[in-house]
Amino acid sequence: MMHALLYHFLRDVPQAVAIWSALTVLAMVVIATLVGRRGPVPEPPPEPVPEAAGTPVGAAPEDLRRYAGEVAVAADRAAATARRRRAEWLAVQDAVESTGRQLDEADAEVRRLVRATAFGVPRTPRTPAEYADRERFLHRAAMAAYWRRELSVAELSDVFTHRNGWDPRRHPVEQELVLRTVVRDRLHARHRAAVQRERDAWRAAELSAVAARSLREEAFAAAVRAHRAYSVPVPGPAPDRTITAPVRRWWAGTRWRTVRAG
Repeated sequence: MMHALLYHFLRDVPQAVAIWSALTVLAMVVIATLVGRRGPVPEPPPEPVPEAAGTPVGAAPEDLRRYAGEVAVAADRAAATARRRRAEWLAVQDAVESTGRQLDEADAEVRRLVRATAFGVPRTPRTPAEYADRERFLHRAAMAAYWRRELSVAELSDVFTHRNGWDPRRHPVEQELVLRTVVRDRLHARHRAAVQRERDAWRAAELSAVAARSLREEAFAAAVRAHRAYSVPVPGPAPDRTITAPVRRWWAGTRWRTVRAG
């Protein structure tokens, strides 16, 4: 019994080996055919270098570096302009505070004189000498206000020519009230103009700061793009398409031998 089983096993071994060899050859043929049809796997293209704003698409690295330098110079100039605008705004802000203090002082003086004249002014003899004294008082007070830059040349001229409400016959207290009222109104107008200039200067400083910040960001981005353009690796040679040539030659020879054997 054992001899019969061993005989059948040894008799079937060559047949099994032939079948497995045929399957192996068939698998190699299929793999060679698929590789030949598919071809080599292409390498992924290099990552494109993003262009900076204002540069043409596909600009050369030299152009990118030159553009980055130009934007950097523009950013420095914009930063200098922003600093100058800020200094101008601070100066105008000081003027606003100064005129504001002067206006408060003038308004307090006007209120004091209004309270002083509420109960009337002292009576004095109305003689030519008294009127002359009143006129000299008005002229001295007006000149003092002019030297303090509280009156303009036109307003001082109105005082000396007795125009626009300037009456030298009034009591000195009344003249002082009129003078302080004119000065207060003038300071009020100057303060309003200073406030408007301060707003304009602040707006100009803000716009300059925004422009400088934008150019600084653009300069940084352009420098990064120029650096990337110089550091992009050069693509290697194309993959060898003859890698499957030996397999194809082997398959052609095998097929020719098969035909001849048949």
